[in-house]
Amino acid sequence: MTNLVILVGRIARDPEARTTTGGTTITSISVVTDRPARKDGKTYKDENGYTAKDSEFHRVTCFNGLGQNVAKYCGKGQMVTVEGRIHYTQWEDKDGAKRYGCEIIADKVDFLSKPRSGNNEDAPPIDED
Repeated sequence: MTNLVILVGRIARDPEARTTTGGTTITSISVVTDRPARKDGKTYKDENGYTAKDSEFHRVTCFNGLGQNVAKYCGKGQMVTVEGRIHYTQWEDKDGAKRYGCEIIADKVDFLSKPRSGNNEDAPPIDED
């Protein structure tokens, strides 16, 4: 059996990092991916003549060293590849209603570009062709 996710997309907002009382670093990012939009089963062009896109936002959680690096070197607008697994959660809210969630637990995050904002001169080098 396999639970494997590979996403290639842009970080939608700056990473949010926290540290648990036990010392575990947990960093959350939102990665947006696009796919061609469809009407009546067919792709179509937008008002500018480009193929219309539908965007999906994916919650990604990174732990420990990976979480520290993502928090330090990643930023909004940066293109990344995320490899990990899907994780589902279930809980009851304060009103007793069942709630469900889905996130990607990252095993690896590759930086494909530098963040759009900020000056990250100490970031690791990016292989550019």
